[in-house]
Amino acid sequence: MSTRSITVAIALGGLWLSWATAARAQIASNVDEHGKVIYTNDSPSPGRNAVKPRVHFDGPIASAKPLDSTAASVASLGLVSSGSTDNGLDRIVREASERHNLDPALVKAVIGTESGWNPKAVSNKGALGLMQLIPSTAGRMGVNDAFDPAQNVDGGARYLRSLLDRYHGDLEKSLAAYNAGEGAVERFGGVPAYPETRAYVKKVTNSYFRPGSGRDPKLWEAPRPPVRQTVMPDGRVIFTNE
Repeated sequence: MSTRSITVAIALGGLWLSWATAARAQIASNVDEHGKVIYTNDSPSPGRNAVKPRVHFDGPIASAKPLDSTAASVASLGLVSSGSTDNGLDRIVREASERHNLDPALVKAVIGTESGWNPKAVSNKGALGLMQLIPSTAGRMGVNDAFDPAQNVDGGARYLRSLLDRYHGDLEKSLAAYNAGEGAVERFGGVPAYPETRAYVKKVTNSYFRPGSGRDPKLWEAPRPPVRQTVMPDGRVIFTNE
């Protein structure tokens, strides 16, 4: 092959690679500071967040199992209030999740959001313990000591199970009711228009769906939100889910 032929081949190869790179960068996505998902035909700038999906339940719901009489207090375990758990608390979450047919990763996402894994947490509204049970809810769920990790997690899991049953597996409605109460969800016909509640639902679902959460992918999936197309004055095409 002549020198000229090699030069032409290299030039054509470089042109092909440039075209392939540009083609891959035509549709990009990011989440802006308001949480809006944007798809555009130019490359995203460094540091943008990945798209976080909304969720819905897509599977059967079984009845809660009875409380195992061997569930014991672990107040003496010296549990820490960091984002991680020790073996004793991890066991409590697994056992409570099994009794009430819940994904342990979902219970952990609620605990992390509610109390930051602090078994002695008290909110300014009087919610108590790991899963932040208000006294009336604790009483309904058979919790005598809301600061006892085993009782608190079992009561919180029992309550979350009842909400999932009530709302036919709708995760967002169930989490909204856990935060704002069933009455608020009924009045609004869905997630209440309370900034605190909407932020809560988003935080729990983001935690549950984050990579490495350990969630069971057979139970929950992320639906594809509707996409709207807008052509900007400069010719850019933007796709957004709002």
